[in-house]
Amino acid sequence: MCLVAVACVSAALGCVGVTRKQPPRTQGAAGAPAGSAPAAAPATSPDDIPPIRFGPSGTFTILHTNDIHGHLDEFRVARGNASAQTGDPGRRAQEYEREGLIGGFARLAGAVQQVRQRRGAANVLLVDAGDTFGDQLLANLEKGEPTMRMMNALGYQFMALGNHDFEYTAEQTRRLQGMVNFPMRAANAIVKGTGQSFLGDPTAVITVGGLRVGLLALAYHNTDQTGSKDNTMELTFGSGIDAARRYVPALRQRSDIVVVVSHQGTVVDSILGARVPGIDLIVGGHSHDEITPPRRVGGAWMVQALSDASALGELTVTVRRGKVARVHGEVHQLYADRYAPAPRFVSLLDSLRARHRTQLEEVIATAATDIGRRYKSESPVDKLAGEMLREYAKADIAMLPGLGFGTTMRPGPITSEMIYAIFPHPAKIVHVTLTGAQIMETLEQSATNLRPADDMDRVGGLLQTSGIRWTLDLTKPIGRRVSAVSVGDAPLDLARSYNVVTNGGILQGTHRYTTVAKGASVERDEQNVTAVLVEAFRRRGTVSAPSMGDITLITSGPGGSR
Repeated sequence: MCLVAVACVSAALGCVGVTRKQPPRTQGAAGAPAGSAPAAAPATSPDDIPPIRFGPSGTFTILHTNDIHGHLDEFRVARGNASAQTGDPGRRAQEYEREGLIGGFARLAGAVQQVRQRRGAANVLLVDAGDTFGDQLLANLEKGEPTMRMMNALGYQFMALGNHDFEYTAEQTRRLQGMVNFPMRAANAIVKGTGQSFLGDPTAVITVGGLRVGLLALAYHNTDQTGSKDNTMELTFGSGIDAARRYVPALRQRSDIVVVVSHQGTVVDSILGARVPGIDLIVGGHSHDEITPPRRVGGAWMVQALSDASALGELTVTVRRGKVARVHGEVHQLYADRYAPAPRFVSLLDSLRARHRTQLEEVIATAATDIGRRYKSESPVDKLAGEMLREYAKADIAMLPGLGFGTTMRPGPITSEMIYAIFPHPAKIVHVTLTGAQIMETLEQSATNLRPADDMDRVGGLLQTSGIRWTLDLTKPIGRRVSAVSVGDAPLDLARSYNVVTNGGILQGTHRYTTVAKGASVERDEQNVTAVLVEAFRRRGTVSAPSMGDITLITSGPGGSR
């Protein structure tokens, strides 16, 4: 059964505009009280009294997706670690309902068409909250075009740019905007040369269900810390909260309802709702949450709909006299036994894959067990990759940035496409020598990333490692969260040098890992990480998830305190 929840808002049905004033009490001659013979007064014409005006009323539906990550095909899930953000003990509990085949853009399109038929297309708005077109092999081969073609065919009307929507450079994002009929925007992604928002006005007003729905797009403010800085050299990324303060008042003036489409994540969106008045709804992304029922923060209602085109959010909003009177939110998990794929989109995807089918579907190895990714805790597939990279580099330690996308490899054939879905970015392998003290500093930075003093400074997931054991206690003060560190069978020696293999992103400072660039003997390999991993999978033939437990993560103290 689909998850269904209803949230109602008690709103005073107040008047908007000019209200009728009561005439003053009159007095008789010489100050006589009312009731005495009144002095003569001119008659008041009904035309002189302003009419009572009320705000608009109506009902409309927002359909919303987020964090598709170029994932256009269906996949199989089970309870537990089905995708990067589910079954992860390092973050808030998030699960799929049950095992089964789920998602795929064609099935998503079928669900959208059902809602449009049921509610009337003129009453339905379709938006996306970013991290949309990259992070898959097909996306890499076509620089994001396949997802854009599918979205345009389905009739999306507005999209916020996510941090991974710049993976093919800002210039390619600009070119992709020219391919589609809907705006992709971000108020806080600023072009250095002009001071203007990237790709133009980050707002739009669309009439839906007879109401003027004002839309504002916000990007992730730490975008330049999550990917190659070369891709966003022409841009700066500011606070989405500050941008909302600038844009919302004017948008409010020309709209009946204000909706922020945000790629900031649930934590920052909660701050947005609490600090910026005038927002009615926040359609979120970035953190891959299922927010149902809609959550009230400040004056705004928040929603979000998982990831990987596996779910469709449906939010129906009733407005009475200019006020949100009721919201009804559902997240439809798109299981194959509930939702049929739209035939037109099956054909479209097949045509987009045809030219690359041999490369996409090449079988590289076989998975003997589930091999999944976790974001905020020790990740099976990243530990396996670390082992492969250490073997390739003959290194003591491997370090990889914690990544928040990707679906679990299920037992059976592992294709080239599946490996690129986990490691899509062509980051070069880097060899570096770090002291024990520098390694400790890097581990402490990972702890700070997960739980900084200021929630606006959160960035990335847990640093993924191989060849090293350590304990991370997030209940302790910053700078004292890492302990019990050992390499091999020996405690970490702060004065000793260790051979470390990592990638170009960390060398460049991704997720604020600035210490690695200060290491000795830095060598950039000609090989990229994914190419080395593909060959390592191929050599092994059959692979399993590695044994876990090298990272001990403590997220709460006695009684669950955080």
